[in-house]
Amino acid sequence: MPPTTPYAGKFSSCGLYTNNNNYSEPHSPYHSGCPAKPAKDNVYNGSYPAAENPYDKPPTRNVYRSSSVGSSSSKEHHYNAVSENPYSPPPPRSPRQHCSSCPARTHRQPSGSSGGSSSEQSCRSNVAAVKSRPFGHGITASYGEMCYHDNSLVSASLEALIQHLVPTVDYYPDRSYVFTFLLSSRLFLHPYELMTRVCHLCVEQQRSGDALLDKIRFREVAPKLVQLLTEWTETFPYDFRDERMMRCLKDMTHHVARGDEFSWRAMQQMTQRLIKRLSALGQYEEAVAALNAVATERPASLKNKQTSGQRSDILSVCDDPFFLAQQLTHVELDRLSFIGPEEFIQTFAMKDPLENNKGFFRKRKTSNLEAYVNWFNRLSYFVATEICTPVKKKHRARIIEFFIDVAQECFNIGNFNSLMAIITGMNMSPVARLKKTWSKVNTDKFEILEHQMDPSSNFSNYRTALRGANQRSETAHSIQEKIVIPFFSLLIKDIYFLNESCASRLPNGHINFEKLWELAKQVSEFLVWRQVVCPFERDRRILQYLVTTPIFTEDELHLASYESEGPENNMEKDSRRSLR
Repeated sequence: MPPTTPYAGKFSSCGLYTNNNNYSEPHSPYHSGCPAKPAKDNVYNGSYPAAENPYDKPPTRNVYRSSSVGSSSSKEHHYNAVSENPYSPPPPRSPRQHCSSCPARTHRQPSGSSGGSSSEQSCRSNVAAVKSRPFGHGITASYGEMCYHDNSLVSASLEALIQHLVPTVDYYPDRSYVFTFLLSSRLFLHPYELMTRVCHLCVEQQRSGDALLDKIRFREVAPKLVQLLTEWTETFPYDFRDERMMRCLKDMTHHVARGDEFSWRAMQQMTQRLIKRLSALGQYEEAVAALNAVATERPASLKNKQTSGQRSDILSVCDDPFFLAQQLTHVELDRLSFIGPEEFIQTFAMKDPLENNKGFFRKRKTSNLEAYVNWFNRLSYFVATEICTPVKKKHRARIIEFFIDVAQECFNIGNFNSLMAIITGMNMSPVARLKKTWSKVNTDKFEILEHQMDPSSNFSNYRTALRGANQRSETAHSIQEKIVIPFFSLLIKDIYFLNESCASRLPNGHINFEKLWELAKQVSEFLVWRQVVCPFERDRRILQYLVTTPIFTEDELHLASYESEGPENNMEKDSRRSLR
């Protein structure tokens, strides 16, 4: 049977945003021969009560992106397969026959087998129901309920996909398949149901009617089952916030303990790591909630421009654009690291129409993704508030120039999310209408930045810059060069439209696995970006100011803007009158 790796064939039907990768890294318009500022010493103190990033990855044997993953702190694990990059395609392996109730299962490749003409010939002799036909420039083949094109899985029934995930003594699914199916299976059934069915199939396949033989057979397959569960808990730990998932994991631990002590110890260690990560997540969410509570407190002085003009502003807290850009990068990477990959899918996960009797999510579990989007909005309003607050025109102009320099440094770092938030804040109507203030500002650099983030042609300029940042990350000589923080709202939009543009089910009822490959490819790139630990020095005073200082609402921004520079027409006069 052909390998299931998504990168063996070339597909175009689902790629809504296909990009030409033949771009070199764009030259920064701000580094004209001047040496770059040296990065501060790395003092990673942790800004939240959780002292440890719950997404620390094990040492990687990276095929997909060797330089980007290496910066992550590592932990010791007992299963070597987990130390590989789960998002890189494994080398093709020759198929071998297995006995199973699923027709497609007969033709899956075994774990650890190597490619060779003899094994391929053996597979061909054992496969009597294989149908092949020319299709475009490749070959389409059906193996039972699984369909391949150019050696890549493109469609299958849900039952066949579940069966394809179940390990046996001499078979383990491709890691790219494991990640892809665990990620997108939630479009069709709840993770708890998937885990229950996989564990049940794995146990039932070893039953022979002889208790002693069953124990021996399960002892042989137990390491593979533990390996699968370890990958699941490492990559999708938030699935296990569901008590039913933890209960199922506990039941499997007891079952494994009866057959294999080594696998039981591995399960215990895996569970301890999982609990530690979930604990860190809970502490992070509590910290974000506390910070948001402080930020939403509205002191009476903030509503009065004359009084609020006497409060501290960003220049009194940090007057170095480079250092402020570094602190913004800290916030971005901190919050990025807690977003689970499944949250991208759960933003648009709906009950599958063909699974009418199945339960699904009672609520969308996307709190960390939503918190990150809220941070973008807060930063935009923060910039606008800082500009509209000062009474004097000269001071406002100075703050605008300062934020332009901060945005420039964010671009150089690879922090595109903060860059776009700053540009958005400076283009808000209350700020944009301050013509007298803007007349005092040199806008050349700002216009270049706006050009980089121009939304025309589907953000083509930004996408080119993002590819350049990715290329720099792949060949990085320092952790700082590995930083890539995408414009997050556009990333969500890309994934959303990819989901909307392709049907999840084909007319014959099969799962459109080609679409699932593309979704996994988008999300896996994000997972590489979020692994980078910020190398810059952390300043708690600046970070506290960024995330907790009160900001104006939209109406308050308009009112502050009118007080800075009076209304110029009847529409603005009416607007100010309604706000007072």
